[in-house]
Amino acid sequence: MEIDYCKCYTCGMSIDQATLTQLISNAMPDAQIRIDDLRGDGEAYAAHIGSPHFAGQSRVKQHQMVYAALGNIMDNDLHALQIHTYIIEEV
Repeated sequence: MEIDYCKCYTCGMSIDQATLTQLISNAMPDAQIRIDDLRGDGEAYAAHIGSPHFAGQSRVKQHQMVYAALGNIMDNDLHALQIHTYIIEEV
């Protein structure tokens, strides 16, 4: 599924929670994801992501996995993102 994430800084609009969730979900379909808009303006978020794929990975590696899922939006479209990762058991 292709996502139109031109609703961004460079276009004068903020990226939305649904887009962030979809990008992460596309890369980690088994993840439990919660995105909080920290200021209510669509420019600063906290992402809470649980996945069994984080097991055995360092916190740095877990965050790298999230950054990889987000692609290049971290370069231009997103002002601030707090990442909180945790391991969940596979069902």
